Amino acid sequence: MIEAVALAAALAAGDPLRGKEIYARCLACHALAYDRVGPRHCGLLGRRAGSVPGFAYSSAMKKSGIVWSKKTLDRFLADPTHTVPGTAMTYAGVADAQERADLIAFLAAADQSKDCSARH
Repeated sequence: MIEAVALAAALAAGDPLRGKEIYARCLACHALAYDRVGPRHCGLLGRRAGSVPGFAYSSAMKKSGIVWSKKTLDRFLADPTHTVPGTAMTYAGVADAQERADLIAFLAAADQSKDCSARH
């Protein structure tokens, strides 16, 4: 029981340094501070899905009603096309729960970085 609680806490916290390594997979389409094929990630947590001004989102993403939190991002990253059917994001997702937690921890920390603070 204690091991399960410790594992849950580790998954909830995530390791932003490991998350930065995992974020390298995202760089083919995304960047922190500017739009590419995918929208920028600065300011992601707390933002409504499909709402970056000037980015051409799929209608599915715009209509999803998702507000990005650790929980909603975890669900989306696990299986993007199942979470938002019709999304333009064709990436299969991040199957490993710890990798998702680490990636989300990186995104949360990066939002406080100089790359993102200059964009808010």
